[in-house]
Amino acid sequence: MATEPPLRRGNLLPARVLVTAWSLLVLIAVLAWVLTVGQARHMGVEPGTMGMGVPLFLLLWLAMMAAMMLPSVAPVAITWARGIGRRSTGVTRAARMASFVAGYLLVWTTFGLLAYAALAATGDLVHDHPDAGRWIGFTAFLLAGLQQLGPLKNVCLRHCRSPLSQLMRYAGFRHWARDFRVGAHHGLYCVGCCWGLMIVFIPLGVMNIAAMAGVAAVIFAEKLWRLGPVFSTAVGIVFLALAGLAPFHDWLLPGLTPPGAPMPMH
Repeated sequence: MATEPPLRRGNLLPARVLVTAWSLLVLIAVLAWVLTVGQARHMGVEPGTMGMGVPLFLLLWLAMMAAMMLPSVAPVAITWARGIGRRSTGVTRAARMASFVAGYLLVWTTFGLLAYAALAATGDLVHDHPDAGRWIGFTAFLLAGLQQLGPLKNVCLRHCRSPLSQLMRYAGFRHWARDFRVGAHHGLYCVGCCWGLMIVFIPLGVMNIAAMAGVAAVIFAEKLWRLGPVFSTAVGIVFLALAGLAPFHDWLLPGLTPPGAPMPMH
């Protein structure tokens, strides 16, 4: 059964409110991009965590997630606000949407702890054994490709593209912190959908702005484009092809090349 993007006609909220909500989320995403790009210019692309401790890494990871994820999660957040709009003032509705986004980003920040551990482990391994980077890259691309083509991806992507039935179930949550919990639940689905896309930052580099932009575009297309599921499958096939090339082409692995090591020509 075909899925459809979550935001459709027949809005319960006035157009002015929807435009304001979209504008606010886009503004936050733009500011997050500015922060991330500015920091990346000073750090470059290196293996591992680049000397960052957990607090600083999580702060930058949060900015990355806001930059990459908010454009695609905005329709879901606004859809949730539409459902509660009849019983909410404009101020209350904005606070509830902020709570939804906070819960969503908290889940991705928690996932950042796993990303930090993976980057720290692979960074230490590459510094001790530079040739291991090729096989780490192979493994990362392979896992990403298999995840894109696997059943968990399909289940979670289906939810992200058509969340209305799940949002109706969330309406039964008790009122306390309900919007925060809804955002966190949706964030868990999003992690299940996109964790494979995140592990490609191990070979490509966690502060690789080009890679960030590419992954953000993939996420946006998967969730909102009419042909998103087909596109998701194509991306998985590309990752599998990159897995086959990674052991033989170091230029595919800027995030696994130690500082000072010669980088082969493209």
